[in-house]
Amino acid sequence: MTVKQLRAFLAVAQTLSFTQACERLHLSQPALSLTIKGLEEALGGRLLNRSTRSVRLTPEGESLLPLAKRLLADWDNTEEMLRQRFTLQLGSVAVAAMPSFAGNQLPSLLASFRRRHPGINVTVHDVINEEVIDMVRQGRVELGIAFEPEASETLQVDPLFMDRFVAVVPADSELADYRDLDWPRLLTQDFITLQRPSTVRRMLERRLGDAGISLAVAFESHQLTTVGRMVADGLGVSAVPSLCIEQMHELGARCLPLHSPIIERTVGVLSPGTGELSMAAQALRDVLRDGVAPPALAPSDARL
Repeated sequence: MTVKQLRAFLAVAQTLSFTQACERLHLSQPALSLTIKGLEEALGGRLLNRSTRSVRLTPEGESLLPLAKRLLADWDNTEEMLRQRFTLQLGSVAVAAMPSFAGNQLPSLLASFRRRHPGINVTVHDVINEEVIDMVRQGRVELGIAFEPEASETLQVDPLFMDRFVAVVPADSELADYRDLDWPRLLTQDFITLQRPSTVRRMLERRLGDAGISLAVAFESHQLTTVGRMVADGLGVSAVPSLCIEQMHELGARCLPLHSPIIERTVGVLSPGTGELSMAAQALRDVLRDGVAPPALAPSDARL
């Protein structure tokens, strides 16, 4: 059976008139007759008894009628649902984002996306960088926002910006009066950072090791919020991606440019290497690529 054949049968069965069915379907009588004949041949028997004066359903035609109604209703509903998905009136998308992005830039980007596509549901997984990469690779989410992985052959990476690490110091400390800091001066204080296997922790240790600087850690935590609060309370200093500047300031710490060495890494939108994305995911990726601005220190953050 084809949809065209079922529509033709339903029109005749409901009107019991080939003439009226032709008007409803915008078909000629020969074309309608051939369509009904094709359906009957496909099923193996007559569905309609037709005379010069009347049209009647056979018992088999009677049994097909309610089924044809349900099939066509399901078809029309599916067709409309897909049309709305393709036009972004309906849909859903799951995205995983590292906490430094999820807690800072992502909300405003999602607000922009929501204004454009209010019918799209978005699920956000706020997870560490390594899990973002794993979730995209395993197909658990369509999009991820993370530092560009070193081995990305199975992923597509659309770079957003280069994120540079900044120093985080207590607002009332002597270090807060500097215009910028180098790593040797920063590490004269107790250092606070994320626990392993955090990408941030591993990146700092590797890059500083390459520069001949040993990273001695006094305090460590799983959450950047905790790190920022520890710094604000005077327990030590830290270094975080510039994505976290606003968050650190809200916690009461101060951020400063950090160099010698400069540590930076690309933040990008990750998607499956096949490039196959839903319309909703493509639309969200476009908003991310167009709306992300590289974080920067405000002039008031560097006072000397």
